[in-house]
Amino acid sequence: MKHEKYMQLALELAEKGKGKTSPNPMVGAVVVKNGRILATGYHKKFGGPHAEATALKACGNKAKGATLYINLEPCCHFGKTAPCTDLIIRSGIKKVVCATIDHNPKVNGKGIKSLKKNGINVNLGVLEKEAKKLNEVYFKYITTKLPFVMLEVVQTLDGRIIQQTESSKSKGSRISSQLIRFVKPGIDAVLCDANTGGTDYLKPFLDSDNSSNPKLILVGTWREISSKLRKIRKDLHKNIVLVPTDLESVERKKQNKFRMWRIKKRRNGEIDLVSLLKKAGEDGITSLLIDGGTRIATSFLKQRLVDKIWYFISPDMLGKGEEPFGDLGTKRISDSVILKNSEYKQFKDGLLVVGYPAEVGS
Repeated sequence: MKHEKYMQLALELAEKGKGKTSPNPMVGAVVVKNGRILATGYHKKFGGPHAEATALKACGNKAKGATLYINLEPCCHFGKTAPCTDLIIRSGIKKVVCATIDHNPKVNGKGIKSLKKNGINVNLGVLEKEAKKLNEVYFKYITTKLPFVMLEVVQTLDGRIIQQTESSKSKGSRISSQLIRFVKPGIDAVLCDANTGGTDYLKPFLDSDNSSNPKLILVGTWREISSKLRKIRKDLHKNIVLVPTDLESVERKKQNKFRMWRIKKRRNGEIDLVSLLKKAGEDGITSLLIDGGTRIATSFLKQRLVDKIWYFISPDMLGKGEEPFGDLGTKRISDSVILKNSEYKQFKDGLLVVGYPAEVGS
């Protein structure tokens, strides 16, 4: 149980870096000797010292013969910093308790192998499930170069989307503030359908005072996009990427104030979402939140491109309005979208369901 206790602390430390380490993983480290914690550390920001380096530096020469707890395999290659395996070996650490392998092709077991080769005892797999969940975004991106896709849905009890227009502003704002505490930290970009009503739901993601502010990707016709841009402050335009479905007409107008992605279309005229995700990955976006609109949510779900869903159900009944999804193309119940490993959280204003869409037939 002692291993779990110290590893849990390492995980809690790692999470402090949420939203600041991308595209690096979140890592925490705890150095223990004779049942006493000598030092702790975590990866605070991308480009900064790694968790192991911070903890070992705080220990000084006291690390000799101690045990190091880390939630992810230490790096063994040069990047923004020197290999952590070299620091661990030189420190005199006797044992390393590690939660999970780092599936980065540059590491992927090589760090563990290096430690063992130098006489360090390694215990692998302590709280592995928790460690993989903490860095689920990193693991998807580092192995596929595609962002981890999350879908946010806010609906009424009778299955209608709660649009954050003036008539629902108070209700929508309360729900958004609750969801943002869970969803926003760590998100690299938010993708919105420019055809959706209202813009209040964009504001929490466009706080100019927040250095970790995510990008906003707007998809739609130039007319739809323009109506949204007029309502967004100019000082926030640097965070915006446009994906016009009628790019040719935009180019004829010589519109060059914003970044634009040229994404190919499918035969039905819709944006090819796989190409969009590849472009996002190339742009260094490791996590993408789909927020706003039946059209875009349906397309992502229909093509099985969603990794995680945040589904908030409010105890209201509107009797009319837009539904969260359109035709998902399911002909049999076995083809339906089913959430696995679901978690539930009760709020004053409703119920939050968080889960992972299972593969068809799994």
